[in-house]
Order: sequence, then C-alpha cells, then structure tokens
Amino acid sequence: MKNISIVTGKKIEFVDITGKINQAIDFEQGAALIFTPHTTCALSLNENETGLVSDMERFVESLVPPGNYLHDRIDNNAQSHLASLCFEHSLVLPVKDGRAALGTWQSVFLVELDGPRTRSVSVGSIT
Repeated sequence: MKNISIVTGKKIEFVDITGKINQAIDFEQGAALIFTPHTTCALSLNENETGLVSDMERFVESLVPPGNYLHDRIDNNAQSHLASLCFEHSLVLPVKDGRAALGTWQSVFLVELDGPRTRSVSVGSIT
C-alpha cells in the first residue's frame, strides 16, 4: 500500500485526488483499493465540474442541520461524523494500463467533512 497526503482548506470540501491516485498505482492491470482511515472524511466518485462541486459541498452542509448533538460535548464535530454516514471510506477501482479505469466524467474525490486538516489515503492492489 502507498500512502498519499491531502491537505484540505475548508470545513466541507471535495478535493479531486484522481491524479494522486493514478501516481500511487504501481501495477498495470487489476483492481485498486483506495481507503481513508478517517471517520470525518470519505471518498466519492463524481464529475469535477466547478458548479457541481459547489453544489455537492452545499448538499453536504444540508444533510445534517445544526443541532444539539450529544457527541458535540466531546469535540464539537457530530455533524461531520453524521454526514460521513452518507459516504464510503473505501473504493475499489478497476485498473487498466497503470491507471484507474474511470468513466469519461468520473473523478475520485476526498470528501472533507471536518476540515481544514491533513488527511491520508492508502492505495494498493487487490490480489
């Protein structure tokens, strides 16, 4: 497994990490496991179009409204934990010619839900 580091700049942010994923893939064919070990960020596939990315960030903000959450007494990020329930923390992607074999408009996003932070993502082959 190779680890990549992503620095986020906002509380909620979709960061296109497709290029970093492709750089971390070190085999020609098969499947890659992409995993983030953080509970307040996630991974997603979608189109990297500026308006859509803004729409996705606003959508995440609307998923869990401000409230009086019990977890907030510990570290005030219950909204981030609850929003993460709507996403995945790992992806399995086909690999062809040493790159993720994505659809024409697909990009791999790290979904930051409790930033800004430095996040890690692991990339490895599934054998």
